[in-house]
Amino acid sequence: MISLPETSATAAESLTPREIVAELDKYVVGQSKAKRAVAIALRNRYRRQRLPADMAEDVAPKNILMIGPTGVGKTEIARRLARLAQSPFIKVEASKFTEVGYVGRDVESMVRDLVEIAVKMVREEREVEVREKARQAAEERVLDLLLPPSTPSSFGESSTESEIAAGHVSTTREKLREQLRSGRLDTKAVEIEVRDRTMPSFEVISGSSAEEIGINLRDMLPGIFQGKTRRRRMPVSEAIEQLTIEESQKLIDMEGVAKAAISRVEEAGIIFVDEIDKIAGREGSHGPEISREGVQRDILPIVEGTTVNSKYGMVRTDHILFIAAGAFHVSKPSDLIPELQGRFPIRVELDALGRDEFVRILTEPKSALIKQYVALMRTEGVALEFSTDAIERIAELATLVNERTENIGARRLHTVMERLLDDVSFRAPELGGHVVTIDGAYVDRMLADIADSDDLSRYIL
Repeated sequence: MISLPETSATAAESLTPREIVAELDKYVVGQSKAKRAVAIALRNRYRRQRLPADMAEDVAPKNILMIGPTGVGKTEIARRLARLAQSPFIKVEASKFTEVGYVGRDVESMVRDLVEIAVKMVREEREVEVREKARQAAEERVLDLLLPPSTPSSFGESSTESEIAAGHVSTTREKLREQLRSGRLDTKAVEIEVRDRTMPSFEVISGSSAEEIGINLRDMLPGIFQGKTRRRRMPVSEAIEQLTIEESQKLIDMEGVAKAAISRVEEAGIIFVDEIDKIAGREGSHGPEISREGVQRDILPIVEGTTVNSKYGMVRTDHILFIAAGAFHVSKPSDLIPELQGRFPIRVELDALGRDEFVRILTEPKSALIKQYVALMRTEGVALEFSTDAIERIAELATLVNERTENIGARRLHTVMERLLDDVSFRAPELGGHVVTIDGAYVDRMLADIADSDDLSRYIL
């Protein structure tokens, strides 16, 4: 059997496909086919872990192509899946890449960016592990600043007198430690050295990517990137936090972090390639389609499995899960080059959202829009209440505007809600202690005239 990164393996092992779908249901309404596809893909990682190493090496991830209009949950499903699995996750837009030889981002940068995210994840985990020890070291450094070491004993001073002096210093230090821990010294100012971590910026030069230039310069001139130190005066509470971070960095083995991060990317990474339909073009075409096809051919080795150079080491992409998505209004999946089509064997079509789905999106998910606005107004002391007919009317109007103008899915609800609550949000500080009820009549008063006018709904919503 092979060994997957411990955190990711544990997360995948603890959830069955049915349970994964249930978790996704808490955040995304509908789209059961897409949820089933990603749940199976995640569970397959655990299954692969249980195979003998030689067989596991040949088991490639079943990449997924999501087809559906904007705002129906494609990105959210992938993002929530990654959080569920505690996997490194990055979203990239295929249209931002350019063919090799042209000025723009090269496709390998998506893997390097994913490694950076994984390094940050692993480092944060290590920081939690060493935080207690780091805080103790930071505490000692602050005590050294508050109580400078005693001067060496003068010539002829007896050992007894030295011991008494040392005991007095020790007693004073312990008293200071007690005050420090109780917070009584939080506002006292101390002066510490802090490292300035500003980094030089890079321009794209002769078609080379900024990432590659950055890697090379860091290797050749490491001293430049360490940052300068300067003395700063700050309260003890702030100094403790600053020094705890510094001490954490000393305790963390960055080589081990890099190694763990690369392993996590290789075995559990997820790359979400959005707008893949924007680079779809038929072979033999002329003009812009040639460049689009070039980008597809550059992406192909990454998806097939290759080795990418990063500043932390070489990264294999053979077992990274790729989830691609596109609306495919103008083009269709068959317009992708055949080799790339073959690398996305699982295809799921997401359903367009209508009134009923909008009602559920407004109320059911953990972070539903209605719940967000109620919580926001509560911070001003305003009790915001929505009647059932108001929620239904909001959903109807959002659906109507989507039909008349551009269908942007659930994102339409954000613009509708902002327009609806514009007056309440503006006057909220003056309404503290009041209950504001949003009913169907209020929704009609605020939004009906906009929905009735095609021109207004086009430019305002």
